[in-house]
Amino acid sequence: MNAALTEMSEGVCVAVHVQPRASRNEIVGLRGDELRVRLTSPPVEGAANRLCCEFLADLCGVAKSRVELLSGAKSRHKRLLVRGIDLAEAQRRLAAE
Repeated sequence: MNAALTEMSEGVCVAVHVQPRASRNEIVGLRGDELRVRLTSPPVEGAANRLCCEFLADLCGVAKSRVELLSGAKSRHKRLLVRGIDLAEAQRRLAAE
């Protein structure tokens, strides 16, 4: 899990590999240096990006407004910034999934 998470001054950056149109929202492990996430929404008009931010916010216990998409808006490979959480807390919360 450590490879997918990077501590930054504002919070934690999470590298994610997204699989859209899944049967449910879930974390399925690591893929290289990325957290593998399955999401129910299709990859159209930013729906998967919004759901990815909401899902990660829920898992980390922060408000949706505290999660920002840094890169990968049109890619399955995304980097998201979770503000208001440190690396140890992010590891604990995401490992519990």
